[in-house]
Parts: sequence; structure tokens; C-alpha cells
Amino acid sequence: MYTLDRYTIPELLEKSSVRYADRPALAMVGGKPIMYAELEPRTRRIAALLGLLGIAKGDRVAIISENRPEWGLAYFGIARTGAIAVPIMTDFLPEQIATILEHSESKLVFASRKLATKLADEAERRIIVSLEDFSVLSAPAGSRPAPSDAEIDRAAGFFASPPIVADELVSIVYTSGTMGKSKGVMLTHRNIIIDAEGARKFIVLRRTDRFLSILPLAHAYEFTIGFIIPMLQGSAVYYLDRPPSASALLPAMAAVRPTIILSVPLVIEKVYRASVAPALEKIALYKLPLFRPLLERIAGIKLKKTFGGCLRFFGIGGAPVAADVESFLHNAHFPYSIGYGITETAPLLAGNVPGKVRTHTTGFPSHFVEMRIADTRPDTGEGEIQVRGPNVFPGYYKDPERTAEAFTHDGWFRTGDLGVMDAYGRVTVRGRLKTMILGASGENIYPEEIEAVLNASPYVLESLVYGDEKGLTALVHLKPEAIERFSARVKDEIEGAEVAAVNLARGASKAAHEAAERAGESLENAERSLSSTLERIRREANCRLAAFSRLAKVELQAEPFEKTPKQSIKRFLYPRRDQK
Repeated sequence: MYTLDRYTIPELLEKSSVRYADRPALAMVGGKPIMYAELEPRTRRIAALLGLLGIAKGDRVAIISENRPEWGLAYFGIARTGAIAVPIMTDFLPEQIATILEHSESKLVFASRKLATKLADEAERRIIVSLEDFSVLSAPAGSRPAPSDAEIDRAAGFFASPPIVADELVSIVYTSGTMGKSKGVMLTHRNIIIDAEGARKFIVLRRTDRFLSILPLAHAYEFTIGFIIPMLQGSAVYYLDRPPSASALLPAMAAVRPTIILSVPLVIEKVYRASVAPALEKIALYKLPLFRPLLERIAGIKLKKTFGGCLRFFGIGGAPVAADVESFLHNAHFPYSIGYGITETAPLLAGNVPGKVRTHTTGFPSHFVEMRIADTRPDTGEGEIQVRGPNVFPGYYKDPERTAEAFTHDGWFRTGDLGVMDAYGRVTVRGRLKTMILGASGENIYPEEIEAVLNASPYVLESLVYGDEKGLTALVHLKPEAIERFSARVKDEIEGAEVAAVNLARGASKAAHEAAERAGESLENAERSLSSTLERIRREANCRLAAFSRLAKVELQAEPFEKTPKQSIKRFLYPRRDQK
């Protein structure tokens, strides 16, 4: 790895293109790779295209696409113009994307042709460019005409990046679909480059390393660790052309034989529960404690072969990994590493070296990161994890109030996570202080956004969303008219059942039996009607939510939620109460 003087993305690109010129850089699995030597001229041409389309330093340019080599080329091209990239998650709905584009004031969008369909209403407001071939798909009336290939080539020959310094913005990352007030995390060149360099505490890459990328590039975790770090060190990155299901992963791992994979707990947990654990349980000797270590070690060797046989780093982040799964990985000597970070810190904050992981802990702070536990409880030592360092973001875009709230008076960033730190400096994350929920695949899920959708229902007065191992659950308190309708019906049926019971007690006539049966059926009908209404609320809400934030259950909250003096729901009462 070379030394960066300016700590900027363009500097990284220029040096890597020369230093690793003859090495493969980016490729689809089974496709022809883009070599490092090609990165500089191809991204210079993209930067020239942006200039011809009126994009200047400081303008915002969005990217929405499945993972592919052109995603990285577009990002480099944006950075070389001094513009600011706005990565967007592919799962977001068109209205969520529109909100992000409006809030960020993006002038141009790089989109794959598949996802360009989500931008149908944006064509009148922004330039849309295909990420496959960088042709202009649409442009607002009065825009500059789409340049010809000859014009782009000519402009590329004269292109020079404007002066760019490390502390200027390079990305605005929206951590949710923002159905309400938008929340864009501003990241500088220095934030990202320093965070990538800090990861060398846990892994030093080689030019011969092969990444298999299975997480979305729009997520800070995959972007910094799975894209910027390999670009710094001359490694190759391979992308899937489909979602990372077992049927897609197995042939990809056989073809690429990856040395590095970044994952979320869901992937390895599925592998363990679907194949590893059942296979071990079928072995009679596995029930004997004496043989378990040997059998788990053998299973670990087989698992590594399943992943291509060359794996030396399997990073797990984005959410806690199940305790039994981690215990197996540790006992099996599988080369896993647990990491911790958040978008606002570009994102890595702590991690481990494979083979040196202490199970069920999070790890040590990364290089350049200072970490402290604030407001600790005397009985447990738990408190809020607060950090500072050159990887910490400068603030939220267009939101000075939230920015001020995110930092302490002495300049430490409040992560909103609850944790402890041992005498060696190793941190363990206990849970969230903030309301944000980490999805199974590492997505940031904001319950307030889901609640806003629920509260728009004609049946719902207020709601509360929380997550557990079974997914997302909503507690809904219905509007008075809905409650009265169901309450009156249930009350009538209960009274009917009571009358029928009295009649039966006096003399079990045929009419009394029939009345009792009718009352029971009516009560069941009322209950079914309520269940049907709750299911309808769930289905209608899910139609307006991104896939990773959809509800698994909607349950009735019969009594009004308990509130603070400010009339905010006391959130902490309900998940805990419900999960007991």
C-alpha cells in the first residue's frame, strides 16, 4: 500500500491506476475484468461527460444501481469533478428515492436501466444517465444536448480535476428511505480514506486478494471496506449479477475462490442452520462433549471449502451474530471477524483480527478512533459509546439541529449505542440507545417512518414498531370509531353468550342450545373481523415500505400508549413488556 498525501478519492484513483496497472480491479463474476490501468482513463471520460452535462464542483450526483463495476467507475468520475455522490439503496420505493433526490438537490442520476424505471417521474427534473454505457437516457427540457462520443473523447483529453482538499464533501449517504424528514450523512474524502486505512489494524490486503461482493455498494459498510480498501491495495473485486442466494453464491465462490467476503449475520446463520448444524446433529459422536471440538473443526474445514477453499477473512457486521453460530465459527477455526461501525463514522469503528476474536464481543477500536463509554451505570459499566477521530462525519446535510444533537459539548460523537469496555480496551455493544433498528441484512430501519405509514391508515390512531428475532412488529391503537365498532360488537356477543348460558343452566332446551351456538359463532366472527382488519393494516403498510422494513406482524394495543409529559410514547415499555 502506498502513502496518500492529500487523502482524497481522486488521489487514490490516480496512484492505484499506476501502481497496480497490470492487476484486475473490478469484474462481474465470470466476466472480463476492468484492469487498474483502465480506471484512470475510463473515469476521466465519465468526469468529462459530467462536465459537458453541466455538472460542476459541489453539485450532487446520485447513483442507483445493482452492484457492478460501473458503479465504482461512476463514483470515481463524480469525485474527480469535485461533485458529491449520493448513493441510493436499490430497495427504496420511487417516492422514497424522489424525496432523497429532492432533499439532496441532485442534478443528475446514474441509474441501471432496470432501476431507471423507478425514476419515471424524475425525467422532467434531472438528467438520467445509464450506468451500463453512460448514455443519456433522459433530460429536462432546456438541458444541454447529449454529447457525442467524439465530444466526450475530446473533453476527456483536456480534463483536469479542480482543486480538491481532503475535508471537502465527497458523499451524502441517506441512511433511510426518509418518508418524513430526510437524514443525509455528509462524508468527506478524509473520513473515507482514513477509515479505510484504519482497517489495516484488522487485515492487511494483498494484490492477490479476491473480494466477492455480496452487499449493496450504497451501504457504507460495503463501500468503504469492500470497495475503497481493495482499491487502495490493488485487490480485485467481483460482483454477482443476481441476489446472493445459495444457488447464486455456490457457483460464484467456486469460480472466484474468494479470499475476502464481507457479510451480514443472516448469510452465515442461514448456512449454519440449513446445512452445518443438521449434518453435525446426525453424527452420534457429536452428542459426546469429548468429540465435539474435533467434529466442529472438521466441519469448519468443509465450510471453508464451500466458500471456495481460499478464504482468509470473513467479515461480519451490520447486526449482532447469533451466539450459537459464533460459538461454532470460533470452535471451527473459521476465519471470521466481527466488526462494528455506523454510517456517520464512514463506517468502521471497531473490529477483530481473524483467529483472535473473543466470542460475543465486538472488538478493539480501529486505528485513528478514540472511544469512550459515557454515563456508565455503576452496576454493569454500560453506557453510551462515544467516539471521535478523523473518520467522524461533519454533520447531517441541511440539518444543523440534528448535527448539534449528535455531538457532546466537548466534541465526541454520540453513537446512540449502549456498550461496555474491558480493561484491554475491547468494546462490546449491548444494544441501541436510539430507536433505529438494524435489519437482518444490516439495513438501517427507522420505526418512526413505518409508524408514519401506519398512522395514515383510516383505522389507526397511533402505533409503535419494534424488532426482534422474528422480524418487525407493530402495535397499533385504533381510532375511537374503530374501537367503538369492534367493542360494541364484542359486547353484544358477550351479553348474548351470557344470556344463552343462563338459559342453558335453567333448562337445556333446543332453542337455548342454538342460541348459545349462535352467540359463540358471532363472537368468533367478531374476533376474525378484528384479525382481518389488523392484517389489512399490515398489508397496506407493507405496500408502501421498502422490502427490508416490511412488517411481520401487526398486533392490537387495546389501551392508549403510555406517554411522557411531551406526549411522546414511552417506547422502552412496550418491546420489553411484549417480549416477556
